[in-house]
Amino acid sequence: MPIPEDVTGEEIDKDVRQELQSLPKTLADDVAKNLVMVARLLDEDPEGAYGYSKVALRLASRVAAVREAAGFAAYANQKYSEALAEFRAARRMTGDVDLWPVMADCERGLGRPEKALDMAGAPEVHKLDKAGQVEMRLVAAGARRDMGQLDAAIVTLQSPELASNSVQPWTARLRYAYADALLAAGRESEAREWFAKAVESDKDGSTDASDRLAELDGVEFVDALDEDANHESTQDPAGGASPETVTEDTEDTEDGDSDDDKS
Repeated sequence: MPIPEDVTGEEIDKDVRQELQSLPKTLADDVAKNLVMVARLLDEDPEGAYGYSKVALRLASRVAAVREAAGFAAYANQKYSEALAEFRAARRMTGDVDLWPVMADCERGLGRPEKALDMAGAPEVHKLDKAGQVEMRLVAAGARRDMGQLDAAIVTLQSPELASNSVQPWTARLRYAYADALLAAGRESEAREWFAKAVESDKDGSTDASDRLAELDGVEFVDALDEDANHESTQDPAGGASPETVTEDTEDTEDGDSDDDKS
């Protein structure tokens, strides 16, 4: 697959670069460039990222960072069986537990939420850092929801991290998951409160909490160029009050940031 001229391979993390030192220099450079492309495309073009990960895997399947990258590329394309196999391979090579939560989420993707819950209670969880433990909690709550256990999902998310006023990298996603679980359980007023809290902590737009909050408040977003839709949303045939409408300019929307996991 073609590599853009601006990609040198030096962009990768220094730890990954160190792993690649076991390879001949030319091969290491080629693998590094493909790993850069995986990272670059993973969110915006998962299929493209998957293609580059397969090239890297063909070149250096014995490098843990390559197996991990291949796992995330497969995961992004909902190829959960393949992703789980790659994550397991990477873990065998390194002995690290960092991938434990995403491995559990792969079990969810494969329709095995009970297995994900078993992993949530495994000793490996205690070896995770705080971010990993929060991620594991999100996966466990998702597994509970998969099994129709909404109340248990809500309880699973109730934690010191959720109650804390400090904003951490995981705060927005944790609050969002809690709000979504509350809404699924029919607790709309509480859900609105937590969607609002998620908005406050979501500085980089990692969730669509603002849109969910707007929906609960009866705000309807309409494309400014879609005159027919705009006309219908602001006119009530019966002459009554219509929902509050916010009109967005299409160009601004395309230029702005857009909001995603599975958990």
